[in-house]
Amino acid sequence: MNPVRIVPFLACLFWVFTASGAEMRDLILVAGQSNAVGFDAYADELPADDRDTKVLFWWRCGDPPPDEFDCTSGRRWSHLQAQPRTEPMQGEDAKRVGRQYGNFKKAVGGFGPEIGLARALAAVEQRPLAIVKAAFSGTSVAGDWNVGEAGSKSACYRALLEETRAAVAAAREQGVTLRLRALVWVQGESDANAQNAPAYAVNLARMVARLREDLGAPELPVLLGVNVRFGNGNNPHMPAVIEAQQAVASADGHARYVDTAGAETLPPSHTHFTAVGTLDVGRRYAEALRALEAVVKSR
Repeated sequence: MNPVRIVPFLACLFWVFTASGAEMRDLILVAGQSNAVGFDAYADELPADDRDTKVLFWWRCGDPPPDEFDCTSGRRWSHLQAQPRTEPMQGEDAKRVGRQYGNFKKAVGGFGPEIGLARALAAVEQRPLAIVKAAFSGTSVAGDWNVGEAGSKSACYRALLEETRAAVAAAREQGVTLRLRALVWVQGESDANAQNAPAYAVNLARMVARLREDLGAPELPVLLGVNVRFGNGNNPHMPAVIEAQQAVASADGHARYVDTAGAETLPPSHTHFTAVGTLDVGRRYAEALRALEAVVKSR
């Protein structure tokens, strides 16, 4: 029997060990746009924590479209850490694409909510963890993550699937079984406009349903959040995006909205969370995950 397969977190415990000596780890997916990347969460402001070395980590961070300019873990497992900055596409190709923001603002690189999430979970539980992160700055569900569209309009969604499947295959070679535990979704700012906001709830729910189908995890816990301060109070479409996330979570028995209000953001625009804010947001996702799991278990 193949020693590694990806299985839903709430699957029968029969799958804890599928072969003699195989290791089981929970797998959490982290995806979204620049606040999932951690654009302004600078690596040199990340406090050290020895527990990070115990978390398997696989990442791909960039801007649309996903390409060779992304920062990646080299299609191999490493341990939890800040990620290095890579330069975006340049020249005529960049002018044609028109959305080349880079993955991190500073040369030191950065990190997303994955680190605060993993540290918060490690503080209250002992289960081994693996994280796959696929996040791309400036991306929308109406476009880059749109499962109803083909080609470039679904490129980021397809990248998430490809990275997840490649990570699972690499784990298989190391004798590790990955048990899919949750999706951490940090996105919505790029849908906060007159065109996309009205359809955000429908597009988001459709993406979640498709991801569960493609991963064979119909009850995959999904945690939804966005920088509620995006636009610094001047974006009239942010309330609609927030309400859409809340509505999708409320209608889904395996989803929860994560409120990021009060998490530290970088002035003057407050577009991105700072390092402190990003760690805080990760902690909030960890708390929401455990609360959701407790509710599901009690049913």
